[in-house]
Amino acid sequence: QVQLVESGGGLVQAGGSLRLSCAASGRTFNPSVMGWFRQGPGKEREFVAAIRWSDGNTRYADSVKGRFTISRDNAKNTVYLQMNSLKLEDTAVYYCAASRFLSNLATLYNYWGQGTQVTVSS
Repeated sequence: QVQLVESGGGLVQAGGSLRLSCAASGRTFNPSVMGWFRQGPGKEREFVAAIRWSDGNTRYADSVKGRFTISRDNAKNTVYLQMNSLKLEDTAVYYCAASRFLSNLATLYNYWGQGTQVTVSS
């Protein structure tokens, strides 16, 4: 069984920063890629960023480029999402997910966490 547990969400003012964490565990856990997605109020789930475990290669949505940074700690099986210069429109539930592919398609991610709420206030 694979478990992904997100943490680090909360309430922050616009322009502020938050760092999300996703801890992965499970005897059969062996994905190539970890990704972050988000779903805002009344919106569809959208891709945010992804990183390949082996070489650290990354991919970002245009809406977060230059503001968000995804990173990983292989020893801890943990992926991070550093979010800076947060905007009101970044308000969403943020999910981490695991995949074999460095993709922006949610359908290619097999395992999902429960999500953590990020709320950006004015």
